[in-house]
Amino acid sequence: MSDVATDVMAIIKKKIRVDKSEITLDDKLRDLGLESLDALELVFDIEEKFNIEIPVNANEANIGGFETVRDVVQAVEKILADKKA
Repeated sequence: MSDVATDVMAIIKKKIRVDKSEITLDDKLRDLGLESLDALELVFDIEEKFNIEIPVNANEANIGGFETVRDVVQAVEKILADKKA
């Protein structure tokens, strides 16, 4: 697992509202109990950690189009790769 994945999963774990000792890349954010405000805070925390901007449409049911933990990790990895280019 990449450092990005490990860091993103640690941030997500701080926000979840269910009792789950470990989260996986395939966990769905809604199954982890993340509500819309939690998801926005999650985006802010990730942006701060990685010094990036994640495009967010507040009108989307799932913030940023993220359904799973993997979706968040892949988005962060892509933004970081684009930032380096």
